[in-house]
Amino acid sequence: YAMPNPVAKTKPRPPLREVASKSRVVLDGTRQMAATYKAAIDRLVSHLDDQFTTAVDMLTDTKGQAVVCGMGKSGLFGQKISASFASTGTPSIFLHPAEAIHGDLGRVRADDVLLLISHSGETEELVKLLPAFDRIGCAAIALTGNMDSSIARYAKVALDISVDREACPMNLVPTTSGVTTLVMGDALALALMERRGFDSDDFAATHPGGVLGRRLLTRVKDKMITAPMPFVAEDTPMNEVILRMTECRLGMALVGSVSGLDGIITDGDLRRALVKGCDFAKTPAKKLMSPAPLTISPEARLAEAETRMRENKIQCLVVVDEAGRVAGVVQIFQPLS
Repeated sequence: YAMPNPVAKTKPRPPLREVASKSRVVLDGTRQMAATYKAAIDRLVSHLDDQFTTAVDMLTDTKGQAVVCGMGKSGLFGQKISASFASTGTPSIFLHPAEAIHGDLGRVRADDVLLLISHSGETEELVKLLPAFDRIGCAAIALTGNMDSSIARYAKVALDISVDREACPMNLVPTTSGVTTLVMGDALALALMERRGFDSDDFAATHPGGVLGRRLLTRVKDKMITAPMPFVAEDTPMNEVILRMTECRLGMALVGSVSGLDGIITDGDLRRALVKGCDFAKTPAKKLMSPAPLTISPEARLAEAETRMRENKIQCLVVVDEAGRVAGVVQIFQPLS
């Protein structure tokens, strides 16, 4: 351990003008990178043709799974693509080329569809696997920047992910090519979702964990408030309605009963009435209530309830069952856990 030298001078700070200049260079470089990415995506879109549709057909019709294979950065991009496939209804695994030649090739079956990722199209580890893939008999789709490469020629379908240059100043680090690889992978995943009719029910089934899973799987009945319910009669004076609202602490009152809901009074209704100089002691609930409150089924998803509340700019929904009976109230800011 080297003790700090108290005699050593602190390195002087650069002038503010120099700092500002360096900041502009960084920002300009970042903007140039984004422009390069945008140009690459535009180029990718311009190259889309019937080959893409054929690739979607192959992945849709296969009785096996999508086997995504790539080396290095392409392998990392491939893992993301494989994960996107699996979570959106297309069975998929990632096959590491180096592990494949040492036994993992046994995971691949003739019914599978290969997705081979190589920007050069000549990745040594992938090229070595082509004879083995051929013996197995599975069809292949290539994602490559070289349409005249070994991998492109081997594949039944080759999708062009070429770029003019990498965003890297040395034109070496897989940056722009990484973006086009991921965009093409996402395009395939979304097209497969459409083709398979993958919906929110399916999405919920593959995402049971975390806040997202709970929002999709949780039903209104699991989170609705059932007691105490702030019921009042139509002729109840508003000063008594306010007391009932305060007791139940839901920011609202329900006009009617469990078996028949006539209307709803919210905090917003009270504020508007107060501004107008309403005499709460003489005004009945019927006078201020909204006669057609929004309701929702207890079997509806909590995510649907949240969406409806936000769209209508309200804080709660009355939960009504199939028989028309009030089952509870669900609020937009209820915790999921």
